[in-house]
Amino acid sequence: MSSPHVSHPQAIARLRRAEGHLRRVVAMLEAGAPCLDIATQAHAVERALANAKRAIIHDHIDHCLQAGSADPSELRALAKLL
Repeated sequence: MSSPHVSHPQAIARLRRAEGHLRRVVAMLEAGAPCLDIATQAHAVERALANAKRAIIHDHIDHCLQAGSADPSELRALAKLL
């Protein structure tokens, strides 16, 4: 089992924030909210997920480089996800 990554608590917080935004989008749709408001909230979901993904990937790359366990093919695959 690998050691914990520094960013995991922050990533969890970001993902919970995204989850809250997503719940808000669903509630807005159910309530018949204006399209612009729904789209704005959906954009917040996308940003929160993108920020969490980026933090997780950056931390993983840093962790692997510091531990000397960097697999070039894995790093290339992660870079494609950024």
